[in-house]
Amino acid sequence: MARSILTTSATTGRPYVSKSKFLWGSQCKKLLWYAYNAKDQIPEPDTAQQAIFDQGHEVGALAKSLYPGGVEISADATDFEHVLQHSLEAAKARKPLFEAAFTYSGGFARVDILNPVGEEAWDIIEVKSATEVKDVNLLDLAFQAFVYNGAGLNIRRCCLMHVNRDYVRRGPVDPKKFFKLVDVTKDVSGLSQEIEPQLEEMFSTIRRKQEPDIKIGTHCSDPYPCPLQDKCWAFLPTGNVFDLYYGGKKCWRLFGDDIIRLSDIPDHIDLTDRQTIQRTVALTGQPHIDRQALASFLKSLKYPVGYLDFETFNTAIPLFDGLRPYQQVPFQFSLHRQPAPGGTPEHHAFLADGRTDPRPEFLDRLRGCVGDKGSVVVYNAKFEKGVLDALADSFPEHAGWIENVKRRIVDLLEPFQSFDYYHPEQHGSASIKSVLPVLTGHSYADLEIQEGGQASLEYLRVHFGGVPEAERRKVREQLERYCGQDTEGMIWIVDALRKRV
Repeated sequence: MARSILTTSATTGRPYVSKSKFLWGSQCKKLLWYAYNAKDQIPEPDTAQQAIFDQGHEVGALAKSLYPGGVEISADATDFEHVLQHSLEAAKARKPLFEAAFTYSGGFARVDILNPVGEEAWDIIEVKSATEVKDVNLLDLAFQAFVYNGAGLNIRRCCLMHVNRDYVRRGPVDPKKFFKLVDVTKDVSGLSQEIEPQLEEMFSTIRRKQEPDIKIGTHCSDPYPCPLQDKCWAFLPTGNVFDLYYGGKKCWRLFGDDIIRLSDIPDHIDLTDRQTIQRTVALTGQPHIDRQALASFLKSLKYPVGYLDFETFNTAIPLFDGLRPYQQVPFQFSLHRQPAPGGTPEHHAFLADGRTDPRPEFLDRLRGCVGDKGSVVVYNAKFEKGVLDALADSFPEHAGWIENVKRRIVDLLEPFQSFDYYHPEQHGSASIKSVLPVLTGHSYADLEIQEGGQASLEYLRVHFGGVPEAERRKVREQLERYCGQDTEGMIWIVDALRKRV
């Protein structure tokens, strides 16, 4: 993907607005102001965000292979004027250009791929690691088209190249089948005409002595989570209306009426049953417990019970044959089998080792320990069942056994998603990370790996990133602790529920 940089004209000293900053400014003027006047207060991308960027660069590199003979424009250069000059010179050769940079009317953009057409025209190809065209992609391309046309290029078409979600890897990755090229010229042309006045407004924002007074709103997460969100939302008290379960627009209406705390929601406000429980709990400070519903759930468990959890990774470019882009690949499981309520559980675990497809061994090991009787308890059955369905499609010899396992699955998420138990410190969340501490006193705070996304990234890093063996062993131990706590934590939760009914 093209890398945008913050630049200043050497002749006028006026800052340029790169396409990434233009998108920031379109989302929030305050974010734009900080980018130019207090950029040290904008947090660096966290590990998860950086992984998304890195994956985008891998997808971009694959896209470039479709344009042999292309010229990479100063990929590592930091001198702004050098990049511009190199781009202008390279354009004369009429070859595909990668990350060529141009400026016009205060805008600065680097294009993923600029492909020559005939003697004078060019096509813009913006590469995205997503699997569909999004509105923000059109605005991105509109900004580029405005800059490139203004800089004197004859732009024929604006295209978005995105990942084909239906692609299945068979042998080496075939970029012609991996990507879909969509002509969005018509959609982009109208948007391009609106870029110049938006740019002028952004320059006015940048020149302000103080940050704009922008209230929080839906723009804080649309189209992307804003890096300033923690800063801007810090004024909200604990137990605020944004904790409302599936609150949506209702949260913003309440906030707009200066109703901030859950406990301040008036009686006449129409709330769902679960939202009403949240309001009541906020007023009393005591958890809500539906003992009859919880007793019914606990009675549904058939012993021996296996408490099961999967860890998976997914990548835009499939690592192994038979995979689609972003398909979940299970690489680890933990299983605690408990013979009876309060009985000592037997622990089984698997963590793939190596750079080969982990799924065959994952299935063999799971089949060998999950048994053929009793409930299989998971937390968020939709995920585990989805992984099992994909495994059945890829390994049909296991399909019958997988179907049997699926019929035995009981979702421990259900009593919490139904608010049969709800504690004020859950803050509207039914996730195991929220439920475990309030019910059992246990948490993930003392673990090096504390959530599934981090587990996935760490597994990929130490098995495909060329790290020292000692570090790989250390991370594998951390992965085993994390996944093991997920299943042992479910036992703790069930034991705690029994005490409350």
